[in-house]
Formats: sequence, C-alpha cells, structure tokens
Amino acid sequence: MQITVQRSRLFGEVGAPPSKSYAQRALAGALLAKGTTIIRNPSYSEDARAAIGIIKQLGASVDEAGEEQIIKGGFNPKSQKLDCGEAGLSLRMFSPIAALADQTMLMNGSGSLLKRPVQMITDSLNQLGCRCQSQDGFLPVWIKGPLKSGKATIDGSISSQLLTGMLMALPVIKGDSEITVNNLQSLPYIDMTIHLLKQFGIKVTHNQYEVFHIPGKQKYRPTMLTIEGDWSGASFLLVAGSLAGEITVTGLQAESLQADRQILRALGYAGAHVETGENYVKVRRNELRAFDFDATHCPDLFPPLVALAAHCTGISRIEGVGRLIHKESNRAKVLQEEFYKIGISMRVENGNLYVTGPSLMKTGEVDSHGDHRIAMAAATVAMIARTPVRIAGAECIAKSYPGFYQDIKKLGGRIDE
Repeated sequence: MQITVQRSRLFGEVGAPPSKSYAQRALAGALLAKGTTIIRNPSYSEDARAAIGIIKQLGASVDEAGEEQIIKGGFNPKSQKLDCGEAGLSLRMFSPIAALADQTMLMNGSGSLLKRPVQMITDSLNQLGCRCQSQDGFLPVWIKGPLKSGKATIDGSISSQLLTGMLMALPVIKGDSEITVNNLQSLPYIDMTIHLLKQFGIKVTHNQYEVFHIPGKQKYRPTMLTIEGDWSGASFLLVAGSLAGEITVTGLQAESLQADRQILRALGYAGAHVETGENYVKVRRNELRAFDFDATHCPDLFPPLVALAAHCTGISRIEGVGRLIHKESNRAKVLQEEFYKIGISMRVENGNLYVTGPSLMKTGEVDSHGDHRIAMAAATVAMIARTPVRIAGAECIAKSYPGFYQDIKKLGGRIDE
C-alpha cells in the first residue's frame, strides 16, 4: 500500500490508541490467573492480536465484547506451536511462560521477527532447567520444559522483554528464583511489568535493576484493569501538533510508567507549547529549536524525534543509537537512507544521531521497510513539507496503531490512500 501525505494544518482532539505494551502484558497475566479477568480499552493492533492467539493456544478463552475483553485464564497448553507474528514482546515474554509446560513448545513468527536474534532466550532458559535450541540463533525456537526455579544471569543489553517474561513465569514455580541482569536497558518497561504484576497479586523485588528476587508458589489473582493510552503511538500525534497546528490527545496519563512519556521533555526542549492535564496533552505549534535528548531507555522515540528535529533550527543530538539495530528494521540506517531521499540530513557518530534542521524537504518516496514507526515518522515529518511525500509499505502501521492515518485525517491531515 502506498499513500501520499501533503502539507497540512492540524487542529482538534483525538484519543490515544491503547498501549500495546500494556495490553500484551495484561493478556499474559490473564492467562496465568485462574478465573475471569476483564480488560477494558483493549488493543487490537497486530501485536496484541498475536498475544491473544498465543494465550488461546496456552489454555485461555477470550470473549471480545466491544470495549472489553473477558478472559478465562488457566495455563493448559492446547498446542505445542505458538505463532508470535511480528511481535518481539510476545516472543520474548511468552517464551518463559511457554517453558512452564512439561513438553516441547515451538515458538515461531513471521516477517521482521525472523531476523531478530533469539540467543538470549535459549541461553537464559537453559540455565533454569530447560533444553532449548534455535535455528542458528534465529527463529524458530524449540523449548523443552518445565522451567525450574533457581539462579540465572541474563543479558539485558538488547531488550528488557525477556526479563519481563521471566518475572511473569517464575512466580508460579515451586521455589524462589534470582535473576541477575547485565546491562539492562529500557528500565521503565520493567517498572511497567512490576506494576502490572501487582495488579494480579504478584510480588517481585530488585536491587537497583541488577538482581531480581522472585518468590515462588505465588498465584495470579483474576482482576479488572483498563489499558491506558499508548505514549509510543501518541508521540507521533504530539510531534505533528507541534509542527502543524494545535491538537489535544486524550487518554494519556501524565504519571504513566511508559518510557515514551519522555516525549514531553523532548517537545519542551525543542520549544513547543505543551499543556498537560488530567487524561490529556495539548500541543501547539511554535518556533522550534535544536535539542539534545537521551533516548537510551526509550528507543521507540527515535522516529518521532527525527521528525521533530528535521523542522528545528540547528543540529539536534539524539543519544542511544545502539538500541535501534534489532528493531523491526535497523532503524538508524533506515532513517538515514530513507529520509535522505526527501531532503533530511542526519548522521550517526559515537552512538549519537545528529539531525540538521530545518530541512529543505523535497518530493520523494520513503520505503517503510515494513517498520510501523518509520511509516508514521514519514507521515509526521510531511505535515509541513513544501512538497508531497509518498510512503511505500504504509500498511505496516497496523502492527501498533491501525487507526493512525484516520486520526491524522480527523485532525485535518491531507492523506491520499
């Protein structure tokens, strides 16, 4: 699918999409809780759909009743094959959960997930009584459980998502466990996991995010919870508002544990007018200046930050480029190559991404490379481009934010599909 985005003026109000990160964690918790859990404001992104498919295969029933999901939990695998689609979180989180079974489970996926390394999964689970193997360090992964309590050391440099899976699976095992994590990244996502575990009655503790203590023989309690708005998806809307008008995004919690809430700081550094209130954020266009920002613990912000920096006066520096290699694409490389086609200048140096603005953008075509955040960033940066921008592979936004183009149109955006 190809779309064309033209210079636009944006005004109005739109709701943030549900957080797919919270949604997938909530679905995993609901699976492990015997009884009925109700999830309000569910996500129906492709990643969340993958998680729904997985928990059904692992024994849960899911009734989708409009704005609610009614889930009857209980871990009782019905299939030995689990399809994660392109959801990296579901792969890493459900691998330890699938390992609770006393049988061989096959984890597989599709698209960009087939190119993402899985060695950290096999290495970690093998330390806790499993026998795991992969296909030369990539999917598929075969996991022979059951997972056992004990001590393990895992690598957190690529992602915190495997740790999330460990923290969710180990509490139900007989015996206490201790997980040491080297070079843990994306700390806010672990805070999110621990907060969600508390909602299900599960307790874990840690020492400075280096050693995690997980008491065994705990039981997940069914609960009722509401999925909050997604700061990751909303970040594109907020940047678009700072470039092209005045918009209000509802459904965002200012005190959220989501890492990408830090977009507010970046917008402030750039000089945008930002107003926060109970359950909303309003952003208004202003003269924008170059900014420095450390995105090490919120790497998903790189694409919207590049869109912002492209229209700021001066050279912006975004730190933490190393976190971008194993995403849906090699985002640093793709951002450089594709945005260069439409006149945006940037370079990578010493772990930093430098973007020079304001860019003299030109008509061209950006290939999303199947990466939902690249597609949304291209549409965002085009809001005040002097000439139209075409986006190839634009349908990939369904992975996280299926309604993105419709929401931009609702605000006045000119998008030809």
